[in-house]
Amino acid sequence: MTAAGEGAGGGEPIRIGMWSGPRNISTALMRSFGARADCAVSDEPLYAHYLKVTGYDHPARDEIIAEHEWDWQLVTRALTGPVPGGRSVWYQKQMSHHLTPECGRKWILGLTNVFLIRDPAEMITSFIKIIPDPTPEDLGLPQQVELFDWLYKKTGRKPAVIDSRDVLENPGPMLQALCAHVGIPWDNAMLAWKAGPRDADGVWGPHWYGSVYESTGFGPYRSKGEAVPEHLAGVLAECQDLYDQLALHRLRG
Repeated sequence: MTAAGEGAGGGEPIRIGMWSGPRNISTALMRSFGARADCAVSDEPLYAHYLKVTGYDHPARDEIIAEHEWDWQLVTRALTGPVPGGRSVWYQKQMSHHLTPECGRKWILGLTNVFLIRDPAEMITSFIKIIPDPTPEDLGLPQQVELFDWLYKKTGRKPAVIDSRDVLENPGPMLQALCAHVGIPWDNAMLAWKAGPRDADGVWGPHWYGSVYESTGFGPYRSKGEAVPEHLAGVLAECQDLYDQLALHRLRG
């Protein structure tokens, strides 16, 4: 019998903290990892906390706070506790901007951390369709760089970085490289999944996951060619600098 919190194969499970910004392929990656028989997934577990402490008015705000735990200490205790179903891998989809100053950081050292990045112009033009006039902090890049640097200082190792465009252009090799980096076997099931919502999806899914609900795998990369509005030029410039810092360390397939 597998002990609580222990992987199905015995030993300590691998908890993958996937730190992303919004409007990236983090949900598609959650589908990809969820297609593995050995993997549990969690969808933005700190979202309710983020909305509760910031007061931000995101779609379904009240429902999110009512339906999901917002006490960060309870959330992070669960994320470092027994893995759902006794699985050997736990994919934790995290938005880096949900990691507020109120949250402690020590628990993150118990995760195998990966940073998911996307071209800032593409991220901004997608995000403003739902949340207008974002700051760099709303897009999570300052928090990603801060956390990357903190982890490097604490562990002496640079965390993995993956770029969403690299994954879309070359999903098999990129995911194989990611699996090798985090220390789990490759599973070809990660390349396809059934369409539709999942029980693990947050209640915000209907507001954000329309294209993911329709997907059955990673679609090809396509540049939408949309320009960032002129009044957000400063936001783009700051985000581009932060993106470039992280992109220096990205994995190659």
